Amino acid sequence: MNRRTFIGSAIASCCLPGLRGQVEYSAHGDLVIERAVPGKPHAGKVLAAIQPHCDDIPLFAAGTVAKLLEEGYTGHLIRTTNDDSAGAGTTGEVVPANEKDNAEVARALGLKSVFNLNYPNHNMDGTSRPELRGRLIFLFRLLQVDTVISYDPWAHYEENPDHYVTAACVEAAAWMAAGDKDYPEHFAAGLKPHAVREKYYYARFDQRVNRVVDISSTAERKIDVNLVNVTQGPAGINGSRLRKSLAERGQSLPLLGNDDRTANREYIRQFVLSRDAAIGSRYGLKYAEQFHYIGPPKDEVGDYVKGHAVSK
Repeated sequence: MNRRTFIGSAIASCCLPGLRGQVEYSAHGDLVIERAVPGKPHAGKVLAAIQPHCDDIPLFAAGTVAKLLEEGYTGHLIRTTNDDSAGAGTTGEVVPANEKDNAEVARALGLKSVFNLNYPNHNMDGTSRPELRGRLIFLFRLLQVDTVISYDPWAHYEENPDHYVTAACVEAAAWMAAGDKDYPEHFAAGLKPHAVREKYYYARFDQRVNRVVDISSTAERKIDVNLVNVTQGPAGINGSRLRKSLAERGQSLPLLGNDDRTANREYIRQFVLSRDAAIGSRYGLKYAEQFHYIGPPKDEVGDYVKGHAVSK
């Protein structure tokens, strides 16, 4: 076989369906619709909601975080940047304003604690990844995190370095936290290896979606969360601003009601939750969030023993 034929055959084997070498894109499972479950099936479990900026979880995953908390999880919020390039005002003004908003996001969701890692906004591609990874490993072990909710490290067309650097470090840290060789000083301080067993990865743009979470029951909580994100969010007080601007021109929008509170809530429902409504409509749901979900690995040995072990 000549070189050109060999290369052409290799490309075809990787790209055409049914041929040997095809990439298996369902490796992490086929599409699942995750619905609200009554009671506390996740009691005792811990989640970490991780975001580079204080508006990421509110926009892409607040409904899912609220749902999991209602089902028994204890949760913590980790923000990797200081948001110093986001929002109206000077750098000195937006940093404390965004920190306050971030704390309010945690409060509105019912998260137990907040960790601000305070890396420079829009500059995380210059951040030491081993340092960030090590800090996350420490937190995963300290908090005994079972589930992470973060940006998808494999999503396409992500422009913001804060997003893809955070995502890559979360993924590596979730894996390394289970080992007993990395960061032995953690163990000297009383921590133990701890495996992060589930990942819900969200994205702004294209990603492989295998988990759609029905957030119809927590949509109002998601509105609450976006209401407190006023410094940089596309929500917050934008409804009341629009209502005031229209009034100055002698106009009004029935959608915005007759008071600022209604205007802000309905603005969020109409324009911020529009993505969730569009996702939900594909699956017969009112509102939904989508993720690349990676669940616990299969225990082949344990499963085999359960099915085949006999008593002597």
